[in-house]
Amino acid sequence: MSSDTISFLLNWHATSYHAPLFLAQAKGYFQDEGVKVAILEPNDPSDVTELIGRGSADMGAKAMVHTIAAKARSYGVTSVGTLLDEPFTGLLYLKGGVEGRPNNISDDFTSLKGKRVGYVGEFGRVQCLELAAKHGMKEGVDLEFVRVGMDVVGGIIDGRIDCGMGVGAVNGTELEQWCATVGRPATDVKLIRIDELAELGCCCFCSILVIVNDAFLAANGAKVAAVMRALKRATDDMFADPAKAWVDLQRFKKQFRGDAKSLYAKMYERCFPFMSRDLKNVERDWAKVVKYCQRIGVCPDGFEANFTNEFVQWEHAAEPADPLANQVLLAKQQEEIRVNGGVLSAPVAATA
Repeated sequence: MSSDTISFLLNWHATSYHAPLFLAQAKGYFQDEGVKVAILEPNDPSDVTELIGRGSADMGAKAMVHTIAAKARSYGVTSVGTLLDEPFTGLLYLKGGVEGRPNNISDDFTSLKGKRVGYVGEFGRVQCLELAAKHGMKEGVDLEFVRVGMDVVGGIIDGRIDCGMGVGAVNGTELEQWCATVGRPATDVKLIRIDELAELGCCCFCSILVIVNDAFLAANGAKVAAVMRALKRATDDMFADPAKAWVDLQRFKKQFRGDAKSLYAKMYERCFPFMSRDLKNVERDWAKVVKYCQRIGVCPDGFEANFTNEFVQWEHAAEPADPLANQVLLAKQQEEIRVNGGVLSAPVAATA
């Protein structure tokens, strides 16, 4: 884009895991690095990679599977870092359904027979189609897919869908908050994890990345490096004092305001264990997701992963020695935070 302002298009409406972006802006870290950043929110998350790929926005955030799909469709985008690392993602549903539309869904994918499955955009549907085929089920015969965009939770509540693709720490938390308002237990909210059904070992396909238009990156590498340094500084602040960082975010972003029991505060606590400390692209995850995308037809054989760690030039955190064991610990921690609170309300032990 011709303006000196860097446009940064979010993958979703502003939510708690965008904390480093808003903190960097609120505390003047972008300005300290000599760049001006305009943070934009989409009405349709499916537009994000296309808009960045064709240069209508300079930078943005998007899940790994969409970033790979964008390049496979010749949209010039490259990931230069990670905001949210392997958040639990899958099919959200309410145990027993809702009034007027009961269900018998369980963690068995075949229990979706005869159900309406909501998805945000095209590639969520592709993922579900692959799982349906694996379980001998066909679209239009055994189950129906319904595009609900960013209204997965609303679709479940009003009965448009029986389940829908979502991130547990975000959409699942929103659904739990709704349960509290109608006297239902939070344990009614269930998640059929895609990574377990697809045998991926983690939800790396939904890691939220920082992506850049390739032409902008080639011409403005110093600006991209400046943005990443500002994000790292904000991330360091967030991990050093999560509660203070949340106060700073609330002052800057009005919709985040509320006590520790408010929706965005709970999302912040639930997302916190998945936030990337060093912002790096995890090479192991990229290799795994590229193979997964090849398997489900999102990208061709021989696809070269479109990421770089050139712009995260600082010490990187050690990766878990046992990734599968770490997934178990993260699942346990999510439940502990749901029950007892997290960084805003009660200390929670770090994962391995």
